[in-house]
Amino acid sequence: MRKVKKAIIPAAGLGTRFLPATKAMPKEMLPIVDRPTIEYIVEEAIRSGIEEIIIVTGKGKRAIEDHFDRNFELEDNLASKGKFDLLAKIQSSSEVEIHYIRQKEPKGLGHAVWCARKFIGDEPFAVLLGDDIVQNDDKPATKQLIEQYEATGGSVIGVQSVAEDVTHRYGIIDPCHSDGRLYEVRNFVEKPAPGTAPSNLAILGRYVLTPAIFEFLEEQEAGAGGEIQLTDAIQKLNELEKVYAYDFKGKRYDVGEKLGFIRTTVEFALASEEFGGEVEAMLREILEQRAKEATVFTPFS
Repeated sequence: MRKVKKAIIPAAGLGTRFLPATKAMPKEMLPIVDRPTIEYIVEEAIRSGIEEIIIVTGKGKRAIEDHFDRNFELEDNLASKGKFDLLAKIQSSSEVEIHYIRQKEPKGLGHAVWCARKFIGDEPFAVLLGDDIVQNDDKPATKQLIEQYEATGGSVIGVQSVAEDVTHRYGIIDPCHSDGRLYEVRNFVEKPAPGTAPSNLAILGRYVLTPAIFEFLEEQEAGAGGEIQLTDAIQKLNELEKVYAYDFKGKRYDVGEKLGFIRTTVEFALASEEFGGEVEAMLREILEQRAKEATVFTPFS
């Protein structure tokens, strides 16, 4: 069995939920405190043993490439001023072998993965989506899936439970058998209509796939939303060879929508060793002030 050493990070979306901020800036470069979102994704891939990464970009995404490139002038400036902590931070994000390819048309996640087929070749690979940050200090989510792939020999899809009233926003699995956190899957359903989801186990942005998936992505069939859906190809792959789902351990943060992004930023700021205490005090002060302003005293007449 070949080891999982390659990963695809799709980053070609238009980021319309974050307009106007994403009119000129890639959504993936929006910062969570002081690090762009995509850096957390790349870090997870590296911690999971991934050796080669290809980021699928689109028009206006050059900032991503610049971020992971070396900036010798900046590095020299920081070194000359003795700011070695900052120097270490920016160097850690550039000492990674990353390749890039453009998705020339916004045809969906399945098409973005298909664009990287020549880079992957006939090897198993991971896919990490940038809308989901997963925190697990013990073992990254992608590493957990890789271990399940090595144990089963089949593709493994990362899932977690979500509230029933939001299942229509996700790909959902229809499990038929479970062994602890590992599920055999009857069907994979992309964004089921409200009230029709076969379970509340949602596909949450982490995959380990065999190269056989490209046979079905090659068909370029449009699915939900008129886009080429990766979930649809996984369903077809499941009919050819067994595809598993794994309920990975870790706290997942949804940074693909505004409220989730704000919550993630606040929680990460509170967890900061540098200024977490100050952030907590600031939030308490803001809430106390808002409570005072909302209190209206009506004198007796």
